[in-house]
Amino acid sequence: MSCLAVLLMLLAGCSLVDLPMPFAPPWQQIAPGMQIRSLLPLNDASAQLFVVRIDPKQYRFRAIYQPGAAQSLAGWRAQEPAASLIVNANYFDAARRAMGLVVSDGHAHGEAYRQLGGSLLVRDGEAAVVPNHAGLPLQPSEQVVQGYPLLVENGKQAYTDPRGAERNRRSVIAQDSQGRILVIIAPYLGPSLQQLSAFLASADLDIVTAFNLDGGRSTMLSLPAADYMQPSLQAVPTILAVYKR
Repeated sequence: MSCLAVLLMLLAGCSLVDLPMPFAPPWQQIAPGMQIRSLLPLNDASAQLFVVRIDPKQYRFRAIYQPGAAQSLAGWRAQEPAASLIVNANYFDAARRAMGLVVSDGHAHGEAYRQLGGSLLVRDGEAAVVPNHAGLPLQPSEQVVQGYPLLVENGKQAYTDPRGAERNRRSVIAQDSQGRILVIIAPYLGPSLQQLSAFLASADLDIVTAFNLDGGRSTMLSLPAADYMQPSLQAVPTILAVYKR
């Protein structure tokens, strides 16, 4: 394990002995319609992925955006105590304004990515993860979050740019062939985007579409049912929250 990986773990408030290891059996149910799994894509503990698989028939998804007003994970948890899961969402600029489109409870903010990356959208209560170049109308939608690059499309690796070689913390949204939504984070020193794209397409996660959210210092995840909390290293203005129906 590299010194940089150790440093990132310590900055994230985790000691080496806290590093969670893969679950057995592969999927562990923590609540009805919600399962977790841990994977080592590079056979490297510092590159670990933590995966939450959610049945959208049992959970609803909501984008929450506070323009110019970012919060820590503790702040978001206090604001949304009923959330079964909280994960960071869109990239944002220095003024804490979301980049790409955010639709929160039917109210749209920002300018949509039309060719870049992907979107999670909720329409008539149904959640879907779609590539932005597919030309699907993003509105009217009740909820939308966007990110880039697109990592998996039609079950195949979608990102092959060798410039995406930097390893970093990651946040990802995906959907599998059964319509389940997967929230994936790399809480330590995650794979490069190219490595992550290849791994998600080849792993036994049955992913059809996946796109990258704002990772790095923004990666956060709260999962009360598993007593799991990964704070971000900076406050964020946009989250995706998940609630029991």
